[in-house]
Amino acid sequence: MKITMIIVRTLMGLLLLFASVTYFFHLIPMPKMDEPTRIYNEGLAVVNLMTFVKSIELICGLLFVTGRFVTLATLLLFPISFNILLFHLIVAPSGLPVAVFLMAGNSFLAYYYRNNFASLFAMK
Repeated sequence: MKITMIIVRTLMGLLLLFASVTYFFHLIPMPKMDEPTRIYNEGLAVVNLMTFVKSIELICGLLFVTGRFVTLATLLLFPISFNILLFHLIVAPSGLPVAVFLMAGNSFLAYYYRNNFASLFAMK
């Protein structure tokens, strides 16, 4: 189980690092977008939300690759990966396999580190 966790954590970290670095340095040109995707991206661009999301992805990717604060990175990444999954389910199904991997990997890491999350759900 530990080897699986290390593999999933590293693959997710590399994926997040790739996505955030290509966003910040414009390494890959933007593909042609259909109308719903273009409207969604314009809505995010109005408030510069993608800059914050990609910054969190960069930080979480570094944390996953280094193996430090993985529980915190898992917690920070959960809403982002859920939104990526919903976006690809509803708007752009072409990226669904990567979104499913990201959500499944995040869920696996949350399950693996479930004892670290116990205090969040404890009634006081």
